[in-house]
Amino acid sequence: MNGGKGVNLFITSAGRRGYIVKYFKEVIGNEGKVYAGNSSSLSPAFSCADGQIVTPLIYDDAYIPFLLDFCKTKQIDFLISLFDIDLFVLAQNKEKFREIGTEVIVSEPQVVDRCNDKWKTYLFCKENGISTAETYLNPEDAYSSLQKNTLHFPLMVKPRWGMGSIAVCEAENHRELEVLYEKCKRDIQRSYLKYEAAFDLDHCVIIQQKLAGAEFGVDIINDLAGNYCSHVVRKKYAMRSGETDCAAVVREKAVSEFAERLGKCSKHIGNMDVDVFVDQGEVYLLEMNARFGGGYPFSHLAGVNLPKAIVKWLRGEIITDELTVKRYNRIIQKDICFLDLTEYQADLETC
Repeated sequence: MNGGKGVNLFITSAGRRGYIVKYFKEVIGNEGKVYAGNSSSLSPAFSCADGQIVTPLIYDDAYIPFLLDFCKTKQIDFLISLFDIDLFVLAQNKEKFREIGTEVIVSEPQVVDRCNDKWKTYLFCKENGISTAETYLNPEDAYSSLQKNTLHFPLMVKPRWGMGSIAVCEAENHRELEVLYEKCKRDIQRSYLKYEAAFDLDHCVIIQQKLAGAEFGVDIINDLAGNYCSHVVRKKYAMRSGETDCAAVVREKAVSEFAERLGKCSKHIGNMDVDVFVDQGEVYLLEMNARFGGGYPFSHLAGVNLPKAIVKWLRGEIITDELTVKRYNRIIQKDICFLDLTEYQADLETC
């Protein structure tokens, strides 16, 4: 992109993240348009976008051809997804979009796979000397460690490919562990997680030591070449459905040093939303998400403007203070609002 040129953005799997649509609209202004796509017409983010489109399901064979056609028709300059499952599919087809002039802001497939797959996250941590929760792919291995007294209750039972705290349970004894393990497998098959779990149905659940200590969220920001640029540390005060509900951007030396090291090691592109625990001065990684996470608004309200940095990078411009935290220790709480989506349903019928 040439400097100063207007840009058109397509945000897929926009869902309820209307704030991301708004952030990019503020940057792009009247020089371009921000489109929102989702597999359901009942997407609150549609109310914020310049244009809305209902897409096929991510694993539908028509999904990528549909997106390519839309991007070509609307002359989309860049595309961003806000959903973990979407990321891997887009990463695998990145070059097809580039051929029609659309840049997909997504990490390489192996990076996305490492983040989405909690077992591979664990292996990545072990290979790179990163402290994390002890994790087991087979119940038998967990039982063996319990007998050896190297693993202790409570334990977390969760989907290997999981998000939004779906099917996550806490076991406090052997009987609960057995029951909750089977329940987790059933719950996966009743949710959209079944598509990811299909890669390895026999090992779609992990057992993990419950981490102790203070919980922090971190936005680790790399440029479009995967080079580490910056990070933002958030002290979590409340969670809801797997997302940060109340937090404050803080200075935390141990977490900052950890974030910089991880950003240089991960080679992801753009934002990586990371959850960590700090226990007795040691930082433990819980999980990584290679996208804008539900905690990004806290970073944005602290003065960081990643959407602006992304647009500048695409234009070949040098960023200045876009990734600098300007306000610390402000406790921010998410609110609930209500939107009338009726008019967007009428518009969508003609798409």
